[in-house]
Amino acid sequence: MSAIARVMGLTKAHGEPPAETVVLRGVELALEAGSFTCVMGPSGSGKSTLLHLISGLDEPTAGTVELAGQELGELSLGAKTLLRRRTVGYVFQFFNLLPNLSVRENVGLPLAIAGESGAAALASVPALLERFGIAARGHAFPHQLSGGEMQRTSIARALAGAQPLLLCDEPTGNLSQQAGLEVMHALREVCDRDGRTVLLVTHNPRDATFADEVRFLVDGRIADTVLRKPLKIEDVHAALARLAI
Repeated sequence: MSAIARVMGLTKAHGEPPAETVVLRGVELALEAGSFTCVMGPSGSGKSTLLHLISGLDEPTAGTVELAGQELGELSLGAKTLLRRRTVGYVFQFFNLLPNLSVRENVGLPLAIAGESGAAALASVPALLERFGIAARGHAFPHQLSGGEMQRTSIARALAGAQPLLLCDEPTGNLSQQAGLEVMHALREVCDRDGRTVLLVTHNPRDATFADEVRFLVDGRIADTVLRKPLKIEDVHAALARLAI
């Protein structure tokens, strides 16, 4: 399989020497097409920064990022934006739904941004709403939804544009245990049924067990320890203990 995204020698620092803060240090990671990868680390370990760099929302201090076979550092801002729009879907911890749009309109938003007319953009939305159990909430607004409904809406929105890579930043962090479990099953299905590549960053051991492979971010680096499916939560806890995370 080919890599949909790859980072090599990736370093990110804030500030200037000698007072700079180094968040990522020479990170190496490849995301194979159709795979589900989890990167674990505590809060503040650089997990969200890694997602921002992979998607081109931030610039590395050193190293390279390849997305869909293109090195981001060689692209103009406009070309980078278009590549991200075609390639990357995002699922956030805080949902990031537009409050003045209905569920149907939020899910159809990526299609509208891509240039389809309003009617055409919404035409493919009902099947996504049905798939994620929110068809009856299509005309509701975000403030009328439960946390689980909001996150399922955000997953449907991330899939609407058919981007091959789904970046998930602590997607169950604000959900109840049951709602979080439903979201993780949905993300697993995105990989198995749709063939999308999923990169999940989390500190939740239960969520990590849904992945094909679990990597660990320690002191700004990806550790040598790798867990591969089938995964048990006990295996994840043991790895975290060994790495003192």
